[in-house]
Amino acid sequence: MKKYYAEVIGRFALVFCGTGAIIINQETAGVVSHVGIAFTFGLIVMVMIYALGPISGAHLNPAVTIAFTVARRFPANQIIPYVLSQSVGALVASGTLRFLFANNEFLGGTFPAGPALQSFILEIILTFFLMLVIIQVATGSKEQGMFAGLAIGSTVLLEAMFAGPICGASMNPVRSLSPAIISGHMQHLWIYLTAPVIGAVLAILVWNFLKSTKNANEEV
Repeated sequence: MKKYYAEVIGRFALVFCGTGAIIINQETAGVVSHVGIAFTFGLIVMVMIYALGPISGAHLNPAVTIAFTVARRFPANQIIPYVLSQSVGALVASGTLRFLFANNEFLGGTFPAGPALQSFILEIILTFFLMLVIIQVATGSKEQGMFAGLAIGSTVLLEAMFAGPICGASMNPVRSLSPAIISGHMQHLWIYLTAPVIGAVLAILVWNFLKSTKNANEEV
């Protein structure tokens, strides 16, 4: 059960700190800033990987868990317990933020700034690149090691920095789901539930292709 507890804690930390930065930025008239929000998301991902990676793999993301299963690095019968653990952590974090900032309307939720299709495509691409980095630096299905946290956290920071103002740069279904449920604003939630999973699975398919091509070239 320790790995499930670790996913709850890691997911709580990510939502509490990441969406908390968005809320505090709104509450303080922009003191945190967009750059600060992007750094908060990247840094909390990085430190949770270092803290919890050896225990649960620090997936912290249903799209990552599903993608690891597609890559045959994670047992399919563990998907539901992992996703439930991640969801519990996220919901508790958003609930805590609701208690602390009762007047905040959206609780750091993600919404498209433009057309829904624009954000849908952006989320697929962003998660694709994120998963491509994760699958390369992970050990089996675990995000751990000296460089894994730095590489993955930096990718999250980079993508949140440039794409956050347009699509929210969620890249994670439960990151968007928990503030949407707690705040009651579930407009366009379908984007953030489906696009990250599509992007992560596509990354595995491309990674498998690239790996098979490399092996074929080495044999020649």
